[in-house]
Amino acid sequence: MLYELRTYRLKTGSVPAYVKLVADEGIAIQQGHLGRLVGYFSSDIGPLNEIVHIWAYESLDDRTARRARLAADPAWQAFIPKIQALIEVMENKILLPTSFSPLG
Repeated sequence: MLYELRTYRLKTGSVPAYVKLVADEGIAIQQGHLGRLVGYFSSDIGPLNEIVHIWAYESLDDRTARRARLAADPAWQAFIPKIQALIEVMENKILLPTSFSPLG
């Protein structure tokens, strides 16, 4: 099992618009392809205007295949420009759980 941690720094004040777009349209498309959403968060203390979401995959190959299917979906292709206009910086990390991790 591996986890993908995606952090997006949004334009100041755009978190509510981003969250609404994802809730109304994006998350259903993502979950249809990506599978297991571990969590979707917005920052409150520390760096502000950030969105963090975590997805679980069986392997890097599983992630690659799922992300490719998402990218090929016409509904996702139509949705992406709506949120890209709100995003300033995107960061992506692949995390491997330790042997004692409760999410292992």
